[in-house]
Amino acid sequence: MNPLIQLKQTTSLVLAVSGLVCFGLSSAVQAVSPAPDGGYPGMNTAEGDSALLSLTTGANNTAIGSSSLKSLTVHNNNTAIGAGALLHNTAYGNTATGSGALLNNTRGIDNTANGAFALNHNGSGGNTAIGYQALYNNIGTYGNNTATGYQALYSNTPTAGSNTAYGAFALAHNTTGWGNIAVGDLALLGNTTGITNTAVGSSALNGNGQQLTGYDNVALGSNAGYFSGQGHDNIYIGAFIDGVAGESNACYIASIFGQTSANGIPVLIDSNNKLGTTTSSRRFKDGIKPMDQASEMLFALRPVTFHYKKEIDPTATSQFGLVAEDVEKVNRDLVVCDQEGKPYTVRYDQVNAMLLNEFLKEHKKVEEQQNKIDKQQATMGELKSTVAQQQKGMEYLATQLKEQAAQIQKVTAQVEVSKSGPQTVLNDR
Repeated sequence: MNPLIQLKQTTSLVLAVSGLVCFGLSSAVQAVSPAPDGGYPGMNTAEGDSALLSLTTGANNTAIGSSSLKSLTVHNNNTAIGAGALLHNTAYGNTATGSGALLNNTRGIDNTANGAFALNHNGSGGNTAIGYQALYNNIGTYGNNTATGYQALYSNTPTAGSNTAYGAFALAHNTTGWGNIAVGDLALLGNTTGITNTAVGSSALNGNGQQLTGYDNVALGSNAGYFSGQGHDNIYIGAFIDGVAGESNACYIASIFGQTSANGIPVLIDSNNKLGTTTSSRRFKDGIKPMDQASEMLFALRPVTFHYKKEIDPTATSQFGLVAEDVEKVNRDLVVCDQEGKPYTVRYDQVNAMLLNEFLKEHKKVEEQQNKIDKQQATMGELKSTVAQQQKGMEYLATQLKEQAAQIQKVTAQVEVSKSGPQTVLNDR
């Protein structure tokens, strides 16, 4: 249908209804005949057997359903809809919708229960329960709980205040734990006495059937932290990051391992659990000067092989590195300490920078030695060239000497021949 035509039709209908209402109001203030049941003084309304049965001076109360608000006497602003809703209530500002909702509430104020038997045993104020048997056993004196979902916060008991549960069975077994937040079906299901936990996602921090008494845990994602039990200060981010029962101070983040980053910088964590990165730009630095001999302290370090304790690494994988306490004795600036000031780990990035300095120093020495060798080799080359030239000269001289010796020998032979032949003597006489 054309939206404009639909708008015109809707407008016409509204005007027609408005006209009828105005007409009714303009009629000589005619009351409804017969008058409705329960039109009591003080703007109270009651409909049903024993509804508002004990009321004396209370005002602005509404009770619809058998025995609803049956025990209320002097207080105001309660609303009960459903058989037995707010049956034993003697306080003010409560709203109950559903059979048995807030049935046993007596002095708790400003509660809202929407669902059969929601906040059935409530004994505190400021609670909100939406769903069948939500906050069913909340009998504590500490209120401000919020439960939305089938049997959410079902077992909440004394001292268990400021809990928030959204989802079927969320925080269903919580008894005295306080300050918890569970969002998702079965979230924090096993929590009993654990405090200040946050679970977002179906079965997050579920507890895997065991009592969950840990505190300050955070889980985001379906089944995140599913196996967590008595541990504390754990963080699980990502679906099916199960964790390990009883562990503490652990942090798991899904979708990181196996993901290659072509470029970027390492992330560091300080003793206050702050994530950050190192900066290398000159604009962040003061007191810049060459490292020179400072890196020679590396020669005092003692690399070792080891494996972590079984509770850290059950596989006992062989490791290679340094011992923080040993490094601290050489230079405390090369270690990271924990919040108690005890050596925790080695600043291997700083060690790498010092290794680079030592490498460059050694490389410079090698270059200098190579230059000397090159010069020596050049000198040796010149010497060899000179020797070769001299050798050639000697060889030439030897050849000349051989030729001269041959000529001398030849002349000598001729002389010898001439001496041994007959001689003719001429006599002129």
